Amino acid sequence: MFWRYRTVLPLWFPVLLLSCTALRGEAQNAPVSISVDVRANRRAISPLIYGVAHATTEVLADLNCPLNRHGGNHTSRYNWQLNADNRGNDWYFQSIPYPSATPGEVGDTFIASTRSAGAQPMLTIPMLDWVARLGPNRTKLCSFSIAKYGPQTDNDWRWFPDAGNGISLLTGQFITGNDPNDANVRVDASFQQAWVHHLIQRWGTAANGGLRYYILDNEPSIWHSTHRDVHPVGATMQEVRDRIIEYASRIKQLDPHALIVAPEEWGWSGYFFSGYDQQWGSQHGWHYLPDRAAQGGWDYLPWLLDQLRQHHTRTGQRLLDIFSVHFYPQGGEFSENTSTAMQLRRNRSTRALWDPNYTDETWIAAPVRLIPRLREWVHTYYPGTRIALTEYNWGAEGHINGALAQADLFGIFGREGLDLATRWTTPDPSTPTYKAMKMYRNYDGNRSTFGDTSVAATGPDPDNVATYAAVRSTDNALTVMIICKHLSGSTPVTVNLSHFAHRGTAQVWQLTAANVIQRLPDISFSGNAFQLTVPAQSLTLLVLPSGNAVAPSFSSTAVVKPATVEPGATATITATFVNTGAPLTNGIIDLEIYNAAGQKVAQRFWTGQHLAMGQKRSFTYSWTAPQETGAYAVRLGVFGAGWTPLYHWNHHAASIHVGNQDPAQYHFETGLQGWTHNGGIISSLLRTTERAYAGNYALAVHFKSRRAGQANAFVPLPPTPAGRTITFRIWFPSGSTITAIQPYVLQGAAGNWRWTGNWQSTASLRAGAWNTITVTVPSNAATPLYQLGVEFTTSAPWNGTCYIDSIGW
Repeated sequence: MFWRYRTVLPLWFPVLLLSCTALRGEAQNAPVSISVDVRANRRAISPLIYGVAHATTEVLADLNCPLNRHGGNHTSRYNWQLNADNRGNDWYFQSIPYPSATPGEVGDTFIASTRSAGAQPMLTIPMLDWVARLGPNRTKLCSFSIAKYGPQTDNDWRWFPDAGNGISLLTGQFITGNDPNDANVRVDASFQQAWVHHLIQRWGTAANGGLRYYILDNEPSIWHSTHRDVHPVGATMQEVRDRIIEYASRIKQLDPHALIVAPEEWGWSGYFFSGYDQQWGSQHGWHYLPDRAAQGGWDYLPWLLDQLRQHHTRTGQRLLDIFSVHFYPQGGEFSENTSTAMQLRRNRSTRALWDPNYTDETWIAAPVRLIPRLREWVHTYYPGTRIALTEYNWGAEGHINGALAQADLFGIFGREGLDLATRWTTPDPSTPTYKAMKMYRNYDGNRSTFGDTSVAATGPDPDNVATYAAVRSTDNALTVMIICKHLSGSTPVTVNLSHFAHRGTAQVWQLTAANVIQRLPDISFSGNAFQLTVPAQSLTLLVLPSGNAVAPSFSSTAVVKPATVEPGATATITATFVNTGAPLTNGIIDLEIYNAAGQKVAQRFWTGQHLAMGQKRSFTYSWTAPQETGAYAVRLGVFGAGWTPLYHWNHHAASIHVGNQDPAQYHFETGLQGWTHNGGIISSLLRTTERAYAGNYALAVHFKSRRAGQANAFVPLPPTPAGRTITFRIWFPSGSTITAIQPYVLQGAAGNWRWTGNWQSTASLRAGAWNTITVTVPSNAATPLYQLGVEFTTSAPWNGTCYIDSIGW
């Protein structure tokens, strides 16, 4: 992506001075105390967060980079057979050939050069209906020829004067009604599937060393801007969903182990509004958005996730593996501006990725908290999907301020649990930003890296001094990154260590405005604290070797039965540990339970434990749940005798919910509770954990019919008192042919077979969500009732599933 700004849319003292670059006359900043706790907030850091885009083999190797993305606007219009693409709005809507006429050469060369450096390639598969066409002898073509469409406000005067920008000089308006065939050819999913077939034939399947990551197009909610010559109307939510399903299905048909990355949306507005609504809102105002209204008022990306989850439920096939978005700060940070005000703003704005207390200072004017937001969305709407930031850039690549921002971003990605990230694009190796990336991946030239398990590192103010820490699995070293953002003055820093057995030394690596990664003298210390002084605008990496030459290491899991437990009841927790390192002798196995506020509420530990290398052991704990309802987390640890050192800590081994499983009369926690069905369009009723309004179970109503019709799911002779209002919770998917849902009560012969129902058109309900519908039993009803149930009406054949839960009065 080449342009990034959008129209505003709604919605204590130093023992050792460690840098000769600090000026002797500079004022000293207030001392900073940093606390590092190796036991707290442990989280695996995905190596895939250190990705880039369009990098050469040499750069990938030097950065020790694991991931290389081939993406951007031009990839939306790549014609693999011609080996050419159309640059869209980025360059006068021109179709431009690559030097080679070999089909698919650009993708093949990218894969080859990326793999030569030991990195994984990511390749973009277009989903647009149009790709580049070339003229005779592979000559350029353009979508807005001045000769054909008249004078325009700008043109490619140097290289291709006939190529205009698509804005009429006479009216100042976009030229509309152009012929897409001028510079493009219409294609479909079969055309792109043939490319995937070519890639598999050349490189193998994902499971056999072939291309693993397939990206589905680029920023579809602004196709109407970047590719308005072929897609002038903004893409609707349904269009994007349908294209993802179609193209991902074609890819997985050929390579079931391929990983699909989508939807690659451009930024804040593209998270909430479809392209259609973004275009409509900019033209008609934002008080009414037709595409959102058509989808029940859903935000765009949550809706898309939920739709893809529903498709997965219906078909049993996952078509989205990695949920990806793009994000660029909108206040000018993505520029070369290094004024004092902009540097300070750049220092602050990285908080948009994580901080719920940071309100974005631009037109967004809201807490973005991007990574937690993405994680919450997938947890709610499509569990098991990974999250990715596949385009980002904070600018000022040639300045130390931009380098510190990039270092801050890497730290945030690891600490917050992002699964994958690829920077747009790759900085020049001469820049401080490039060297800041090396500080994480190859600081010593021997491919030594920042640790791969994030641990707690806290300081007073991330706008001035940010810090991140991690344990490195290869040698159990502790790595601490200190990012001093102060524009001037040196800063005394005290580092306090908890739960880390060290050797009393710390290596020091540092990057400053001098633009050189320096190895400074080691720090020697005793106890669990040491001091250093860092210069203004510097990046300092501390590497603390482990005090345990060969240490045990572990993996752990926990199983809780039941996962939902009543207050005062007992849950059985089985914790399993596998020793993947050196033998553990006389160690401590620790199990702790924490409430949602992070307070420890229970602990059980086993002392004097021995685990040989490779040994697997399980430990069982019966926990009596407290009266306080809510979510609880199980944490597991392995310690040496005397609680030091800490060998292993699993911050979230399992979850427990304390509360009534479902207080309703019909909750399906113990079975079908007598429910049955009639009518040909319902094939079966099953108790399921696929979806539940409360507790762990619901009633799944399976439809499999060749015709439209009506059918009931009901329970005979329910003990429902007369005059009571009965509440039903009903879930149905979008795309079904169900037109009406009617909870009802039916009296028997004593009540003259009287029917009392609450007919609801599905147009008035919300698909893909739990709907609450009530019906009141007549005050003079003959009880017990004959039936209590739900009637479904369909307008056409349909195979699918609805869910009923938590029926009570």
